[in-house]
Amino acid sequence: MPHRSKIRIHLPPYLRRLKRGPQVILPKDAGIILTYSGIGKGSRVLEAGTGSGYLTRMLANFCKEVITYERDDRFYKLAKKNLSDVKNVKIKHQDIRDGIRERNLDLIVLDMPGSHEVIPLTYRALKPGGCLVGYNPNMEQVKQFVLKGRETGFVDDITVEVLTREILVREYGVRPASIGITHTAYLSFLWKPKDDSSGSKE
Repeated sequence: MPHRSKIRIHLPPYLRRLKRGPQVILPKDAGIILTYSGIGKGSRVLEAGTGSGYLTRMLANFCKEVITYERDDRFYKLAKKNLSDVKNVKIKHQDIRDGIRERNLDLIVLDMPGSHEVIPLTYRALKPGGCLVGYNPNMEQVKQFVLKGRETGFVDDITVEVLTREILVREYGVRPASIGITHTAYLSFLWKPKDDSSGSKE
């Protein structure tokens, strides 16, 4: 087998059919969002920063309902087309900074610039014990996000990075590929206290 010099991104068939616009959240990151957050078939999830709808589609496979906010008209139209056959997704052409009407959510995922600014809004929208996830490309953003979360009342935070590298399986010399999908973003998980139903401290 020849040496692979290009990064291969494995996507399941239902994602390969979607048209890609802006940068997407890949399965390697979506998988840890699904498992760490603990959502299941009865969960209600909100996402801000729909983009092409890749994460939206993956979340919809595992939970009861996904509400996703997208303020950019181009990406909203793309996501509407990509997700037209998914029945448990509601796409809102709206900036989440203008407010969140939904309440008692199990999970909120923020994939947007300045995500720390809307943390108080997410606190009020989550049910006690609910999880907030920030998808942030750099550590400065992570620091702002986590510290704002703690100030707002979130507890038990953890920040991780998921790296994947393909293994080359050959007749001789099985080894990791020279290149792989390394940094995409840092994932910060914050949980609302299970005994807190009073809303944000702010």
